[in-house]
Amino acid sequence: MLNKIKWIKATSIATFTLLISSVSASALANEVNIYSYRQTFLIEPILEKFTAQTGIKTNVVFAKSGLIERLKKDGRYSPADVVLTSDFARLMQISDEGLSQAVSSDILTANIPSQFRDNDNQWFALTKRVRNVYASKERMANLSGISYEDLAKPQYKNKVCMRSSKHPYNIALVASMIAHHGSAETKTWLQGLKANLARKPQGNDRGQVKAVKEGECDLALGNSYYFGVMQQDPEQKKWADSVNILFPNQHDRGAHINVSGIAMTKYAPNQDSAKKLMEFLSSSQAQQVYASVNMEYPVNPTVKPSEIVASWGAFKEDNLAMTKVAENRQAAIMLLDEVKFDL
Repeated sequence: MLNKIKWIKATSIATFTLLISSVSASALANEVNIYSYRQTFLIEPILEKFTAQTGIKTNVVFAKSGLIERLKKDGRYSPADVVLTSDFARLMQISDEGLSQAVSSDILTANIPSQFRDNDNQWFALTKRVRNVYASKERMANLSGISYEDLAKPQYKNKVCMRSSKHPYNIALVASMIAHHGSAETKTWLQGLKANLARKPQGNDRGQVKAVKEGECDLALGNSYYFGVMQQDPEQKKWADSVNILFPNQHDRGAHINVSGIAMTKYAPNQDSAKKLMEFLSSSQAQQVYASVNMEYPVNPTVKPSEIVASWGAFKEDNLAMTKVAENRQAAIMLLDEVKFDL
């Protein structure tokens, strides 16, 4: 049985505390309490399968923000057993602020490749996304060999659109560039990329593809799963149909990968149930749901992507460990500040 608390867009502290308390009161041995940044429609079918298979009840608080802050405030009295994140930055925050604990599991080790889990088992990735380049079919038809580095070349001046550089997806990309090229070369790249922007960074990933459709720019950066979302939306399909989805750096290191993931909280009251949930989410059964519902790439290498995602083509992915991305996140933020990228 899934005991869900509605998705919280904005709420007062008093209301939020009341919601958390309702979860805390039900923290029993055969239950697991989940703080989820991932959306309801994606998580619910997976958790229902978990309960059906294990008999373990799931209690979930869904929110777009504030869960980590709540976790810190409640400390050892927090009811949360695990936190599901939609981006790598929040996984890092949970670990860096000492809010997680190590999980030793042969199942997790077998199901999740080493580059997608913490060296100390503090967090585990569950899905993968590519940071793609979207190119106008009409104006940029022959760019199959493009790289992230190419986006800074003078030939693309006033042709690139992207969301804020301070969004976690872009910070991770810049961090990966630092890992591969060093800070000095990455700074030069950022300056070139900024000079090529068609407009000030704004909007979300799908908004960049819309801008290409409307002729504001010819190239855009965006995550892979948004392409699938647009293809299935009657209004946004025309945006997707106007671009080619490209996988950068196929002639060298491969396309940049970012992830969603999970961590067990430091004071998890239901550790055994939480561990079983984490193991289940890495299983082929759960990974197939992730792949089909949200059009992400499974982190478990035995599971194939959905038919829609597979139709975009096979590609080479950058095998840079996520821990290396984490090591360079602060350096990436500093460089973005230095070049005043969003200004």
